[in-house]
Amino acid sequence: MKNILYIGNKLHASNTTVTTIDTLSINLKNEGYNVISASNKKQQLHRLLDMLFHIVKYKKKTDYVLIDTYSTLNFYYAYLSSLLCRIFKLKYIPILHGGNLPKRLKKSPKLSKAIFNNAYINVAPSAYTKHHFEEFGINNITCIPNSIQLEKYPFKKRKIQDVKLLWVRSFSKIYNPELAVKILKALENEGIKASLCMVGPEKDGTMKTTKALAEKLNVEVRFTNKLSKKAWVELSKNYTIFINTTYFDNMPVSVIEAMALGLPVISTNVGGMPYLIKNKENGFLVEADNTLAFVEAIKFVINNPNKISEVADNALKTVKHYNWNVVKHAWFKFLT
Repeated sequence: MKNILYIGNKLHASNTTVTTIDTLSINLKNEGYNVISASNKKQQLHRLLDMLFHIVKYKKKTDYVLIDTYSTLNFYYAYLSSLLCRIFKLKYIPILHGGNLPKRLKKSPKLSKAIFNNAYINVAPSAYTKHHFEEFGINNITCIPNSIQLEKYPFKKRKIQDVKLLWVRSFSKIYNPELAVKILKALENEGIKASLCMVGPEKDGTMKTTKALAEKLNVEVRFTNKLSKKAWVELSKNYTIFINTTYFDNMPVSVIEAMALGLPVISTNVGGMPYLIKNKENGFLVEADNTLAFVEAIKFVINNPNKISEVADNALKTVKHYNWNVVKHAWFKFLT
């Protein structure tokens, strides 16, 4: 079986959410691949050096190097890792994350072409990212979606008698968690009884500002901090609507998970979301940073139980395509 070196931010143990390096590494190991991953160093420079050290150390034992690639600081990690792979003539595969990555192509065109044009293949989790990369002139790209193990997400039809909102994400400005609090307040202002639970770890100080906003608006919000996957799936049984408030997005696993659980999803219509959700077919799309639009969508959910049942069924049909037992064959095609 092939040997794989996976380069990325392996920080799940440091109060961050589970990411692809955590899930894909385990899935590939379970399929018989030999997978080594780096790095779990908390300090950024130490993490970069550890990533590069692993490439040097395992250069003669590695068949493929997977490189998680984002639009922010990690972009430079990916560039330096890919440069080292080119020096050692290693086959590397950038895995493209984040709804803002297409903007990085325009911001850093030379570095982008160096990384992506020389890759063995680029893996986009959504047709949204694939489209923008091809538009930029990068054609060695394929679409392999983020996956879940569907059997771990018990599907449950929701009776929307009570508006119990669930939000699951890291607390980061780009995910706009404060909007969730504004939505709760707007519902209460219209006399609609509602509750809100927000699940996820602090990332950039946004949890503090979100809590302050809840206090200012005098609404009660449950903050759980980071939960294990099993814990938040169990928690989800008590909630009726999933809201995704982000400014930017690609193919968020939390939304796929919510759809698998039977929660009607209301999301901002940004990035890769319209490639996953078709409005009023398998979920709901609304304008970004628009409290009223979310409230109107929630009212629709409340008032149209038969339609919501149909939406939930369609959502389950959609996410069956993201089951690991389906997605893994796309990976096998390139990791042979």
